[in-house]
Amino acid sequence: KAVASFPQILGYSIEENLKPTVQWLNDLGLSDLQVAKAVASFPQILGHSIEEKLKPTVQWLKDLGLSDSQVAKAVASSPQLLGYSIEENLRPTVQWLKGLGLSDSQVAKAVASSPQLLGYSIEENLRPTVQWLKGLGLSDSQVAKAVASFPQILGHSIEE
Repeated sequence: KAVASFPQILGYSIEENLKPTVQWLNDLGLSDLQVAKAVASFPQILGHSIEEKLKPTVQWLKDLGLSDSQVAKAVASSPQLLGYSIEENLRPTVQWLKGLGLSDSQVAKAVASSPQLLGYSIEENLRPTVQWLKGLGLSDSQVAKAVASFPQILGHSIEE
């Protein structure tokens, strides 16, 4: 499956790319099965530099307030998280969530329970969903509370 969706994987070195990345994911706390699923759903992970891309992203998630086990769980469920740019994707989304009124700990909890949140487009997904919630009559503080309590709400389509 990984080869079919990302044939470039065939050009990766087993010793220089595949083994070290798989070992790094295991060391992060992922089981062999979780690593296999992560690679199957996001084979590009094997091409990212551990030192320049994967470690800094994991450290950023920890700095956000996620524990080691929360980071491992987030990576296992949304491995593409490790492919996002901290500056262009992750940080702006977190700032946007804080702008809604979520505290640092609420943002960390939301990311831990719904890591895919960090991959949503602010303009195309997050903002329209929040506008829709406000259109239902929710106040800013009620929207913040709803997102903090049930961050998955931001992933639901508001299309009719």
